[in-house]
Amino acid sequence: MGEATDIVVVGAGNAALCAAIRAAEKGSRVTILEISSEEEKGGNTAYTHGSIRFAYKDGRQVRALLPEMTDEEFDTTEFGTYTKDQFFDDLCRMSNYRTDYDLASIMTKKSYETVQWLTEHNVRWIPIYGRQAYKIDGKFVFWGGMVMEAVGGGKGLIEFLHNEAKRLGITIHYNTAAIDLVTINRTIKGVIVRSKGVERTIECQAVVLASGGFHANIEMRTKYLGAGWDTVHTRGCKYNVGDGLRMAITLGARTTGNWSGAHAVCGDRYLADYKEGFQKLSFPFGIMVNKNGKRFIDEGADFRNYIYAKVGREILKQPDQCAWQIYDAKTKPFLREEYNGRHVSKVTANTLEELAEKMEGIHAENFLQEMELYNAAVDRSIPFNPNQLDGKKTTGLAVPKSNWANPLDEGPYEAYEVTCGITFTYGGLKINKRAQVIHNDWTPIDGLYAAGEIVGGLYYDNYPGGAGLTSGAVFGKIAGEQASLYSEQRKSRITTNN
Repeated sequence: MGEATDIVVVGAGNAALCAAIRAAEKGSRVTILEISSEEEKGGNTAYTHGSIRFAYKDGRQVRALLPEMTDEEFDTTEFGTYTKDQFFDDLCRMSNYRTDYDLASIMTKKSYETVQWLTEHNVRWIPIYGRQAYKIDGKFVFWGGMVMEAVGGGKGLIEFLHNEAKRLGITIHYNTAAIDLVTINRTIKGVIVRSKGVERTIECQAVVLASGGFHANIEMRTKYLGAGWDTVHTRGCKYNVGDGLRMAITLGARTTGNWSGAHAVCGDRYLADYKEGFQKLSFPFGIMVNKNGKRFIDEGADFRNYIYAKVGREILKQPDQCAWQIYDAKTKPFLREEYNGRHVSKVTANTLEELAEKMEGIHAENFLQEMELYNAAVDRSIPFNPNQLDGKKTTGLAVPKSNWANPLDEGPYEAYEVTCGITFTYGGLKINKRAQVIHNDWTPIDGLYAAGEIVGGLYYDNYPGGAGLTSGAVFGKIAGEQASLYSEQRKSRITTNN
């Protein structure tokens, strides 16, 4: 007799584990299929900082998720508020109002209770001091709707969730790929898997696909995203090649969302693919120029976590698909921790003229002229405040800088060479409010659910930082619960018929 279980979850990242944990606590037998080794587990989640976006009324609601936070720490921290309406409005605004309103509404309304649920399942959190709040006048003030991350970052979150899965008796098969879905009359019956070159079938009542998008599939990237995307840096999990999408689409699953769009950040030009430390995201406090020595974006258009996921696409349009980030002695203290990594394409100099000589391929004359124009255009009457949209802007430039525009005129200077890096893709499967995968005829495929980056319809053109873990957790939890309910109903019908 072959292997059998109630629910098979394809993937072992945040969304997959939330689905598995929820199904198990509802009483189902659950088997997780992870194509990677145990050491590489976690999918794209392992490549994140573990930051999660959620709605909250006030700082006390946040503190309830941080049992180790002291009174002194709380008194010197201003979390502010981030309501469900604000979260929903961010999703709508940043997708140019194309987001699936039903999914966006569920995600924002259930965000806090889902983080509470994760906390109850032994996930530990810490405030994101430094990246999301700077200490001004003795107090940390958070901005941008994101205040908390898992202890140990994305890898820490994965460890917490895997430990919880093991505690609940969930079976995890590593080095095991899902090859195909077994169906009869468009109803899930099992999954064909391959491990160590041997194929076998695992029988089940329901399947949750949580295997990510296709960012690591060069052919699919070029087909759907367009020219140039075959050569961009691949930042996230190397196993996210669209296999889950392929299996579902073969069954007639409906696709939706921004298939020509992706989460694309800027990062170190020469770091190898699938390595940590790629991102270079402090650009709002400096400027970026292309190889012609010209600025090409408003670096201070909004808080970093509202614009960073689309900056990579703009760099892709520049000569040689690269750019330089420029900082001086005043702005260097605001650089994030990744600027101190071992793999950093950086040059330093005491003068801008010397810096231009060291920046390989830069049009030095244009660059120095651009720096002169930028510094002269900064409104020095407006105070600088990194914790808010301070309105410290430039005037008279073809490409403005709307906030945090400090003159870069104090050596030593630093320049970081960056390029475009893709993290995940926005197009995916159509699901309903119960996380059921929808067929092309607009009816659910019986027994098939999806969560995480494989789901389309939430993000278009842009993305608010931390929302990926939120959507994965919210719809992973829903998918696990609904798959468990469906599994019990099927088993009940089988028992009745017998």
